[in-house]
Amino acid sequence: MSKFDHLLPRIELLLDRLEDAPSTPIDWKKTHAARWIAETRSLRPIARPHRIEARHLLTIDEQKQKIDANTRQFVTGKTANNVLLTGARGTGKSSLVKAMLAKYAVKGLRLVEIDKAGLAHLPELFDLLPQSPQRFVLFCDDLSFTADEPGYPALKAALDGSLSSSADNVLIYATSNRRHLMPEYMAENEETRHVGGEVHPGEATEEKISLSERFGLWISFYPMGQDEYLAIAAHWAKELGAKDHRSETFTRSALQWSLGRGARSGRTAWQFARDWAGQGK
Repeated sequence: MSKFDHLLPRIELLLDRLEDAPSTPIDWKKTHAARWIAETRSLRPIARPHRIEARHLLTIDEQKQKIDANTRQFVTGKTANNVLLTGARGTGKSSLVKAMLAKYAVKGLRLVEIDKAGLAHLPELFDLLPQSPQRFVLFCDDLSFTADEPGYPALKAALDGSLSSSADNVLIYATSNRRHLMPEYMAENEETRHVGGEVHPGEATEEKISLSERFGLWISFYPMGQDEYLAIAAHWAKELGAKDHRSETFTRSALQWSLGRGARSGRTAWQFARDWAGQGK
């Protein structure tokens, strides 16, 4: 027997006590964002949430208008929808949700970040969020599922279908590169039936659609063109203090950067602008 074996029961007891210890309630008047920790089933305040002003998000005016209107309804106590933001990578989906916190935190909006693993415990999270003047958006970033993941049925039930409903002061905003949040396969098209001239998707396709359609508001994002990419790069270079953000050298360097990354997106433009400004140009 190891000389440390007699310590194992005490260590296990200590760990059990730590897991069962009640977490300190969050002061939502002072805390604007928190993170749901699936392992401990608890909320952890985020001391310095990443904020971005909506004015910095260029070329997505229609998307901004839609989510702003929905969020404004929500914080003023009116009815609003759960939101699914889908589309191309790096086009501002996550940044737009963060921009809503920057704009509406003073009016009581609070953001709770939850990852895919935490979705399985949504009912517990709902119970922890207070019935208070604050309005809570559960933020699920870069979401996608396989059909057998536990978070899938939990999210589906939370959106619409559970006997118990979330509070009136809670909404879910999710971002994904997939419109239906799940991978789609060519073989599923073979299940499609034609009845009376109409196309009826197969059961696998219907199941995938059934999750995304429970979001009341869909906001789509699209790949951007060269002019849009350059406008965003110039905007951020100016904001970061670069003096040269209009020259042919700037334009050529920005395009070379996007070719090296294999993408033209707001994220790529931001990364280039940071590099350009950092070089003191």
